[in-house]
Amino acid sequence: MPTPIQDEVIPQILKGHDLVGLANTGTGKTAAFLLPLIDKVLKHPRSRILIMAPTHELTLQIEQELIALTRRLPVYGVSCVGGANIGPQISKLKRGDMQFVIGTPGRLKDLAKRKALVFGSFNTVVLDEADRMLDMGFIGDMRAILGATPKSRQTLFFSATMSSEIRGLVHEFLHEPVTISVKTQDTALNVNQTVVNVRGLNKSEVLKALLSKVELKKVLVFGRTKHGVDKLSKALARKGVKVESIHGNKSHSQRQRALQKFKQNEVQALIATDVAARGLDIDGVTHVINYDIPATYDDYVHRIGRTGRGDKKGMALTFVD
Repeated sequence: MPTPIQDEVIPQILKGHDLVGLANTGTGKTAAFLLPLIDKVLKHPRSRILIMAPTHELTLQIEQELIALTRRLPVYGVSCVGGANIGPQISKLKRGDMQFVIGTPGRLKDLAKRKALVFGSFNTVVLDEADRMLDMGFIGDMRAILGATPKSRQTLFFSATMSSEIRGLVHEFLHEPVTISVKTQDTALNVNQTVVNVRGLNKSEVLKALLSKVELKKVLVFGRTKHGVDKLSKALARKGVKVESIHGNKSHSQRQRALQKFKQNEVQALIATDVAARGLDIDGVTHVINYDIPATYDDYVHRIGRTGRGDKKGMALTFVD
């Protein structure tokens, strides 16, 4: 049974239209663009598709979904992210049979500089979580990469919000795009939201007490800074909590190891900064805890959207003093 975004987006992509998809995370948008593009590759094996995403984690999730959807099909993809060894990425690209190239803007530009990637060879470009790429300062890279691809390409933009910068990019790089919005609401209806008053209390002790409750099985905790996330993670580990942390200073392999442990329920809590958690799609997160208050409303919506996905219920707790 297709999700609402898949229902509306897939026919438009199959018709070859440029498209702007406005959708919350957890709506099935990755499959919404991958399925028709796999169809395109099967019908035209020389097609080449470039997918840009803001973070390592989202890039690898898209690659994993591509692998799951193309088992036993002659469709190949490579993920290109910074922090991982560039050698194997160059080797795969030079084989010449990778129809899907999925990467973060910085690494894609680096590979193009090394002549491992030619942007002029792509007839389809996807920008996933375009608003997050803008937030993270990739506007120059996005513009440079889009400007180097053929004018005749099909371009697909996916974003949770439609800012003036996104409108500018759409106007500059898309040709008569179809706009599809399936943003049902800003905050998930499946998420029960509450505040925890921590005035005058030791915040890490309050968090430890919460984590001792049986219903907090799989908890994503958000902190504001890399240093704060590390400090909190170590404090909880000393108190016997099974915990991992991810932030921008950790290497690609460290982040992947921490994520895998959390996904496979080897740890109860994952402490993360906003940037490290962009685009994370982890099944079964029971609770999101805003240990530090998010900087913006958009960040709050993004954080709590990690729980209560699909038809599951979730709980979001925000520490307030």
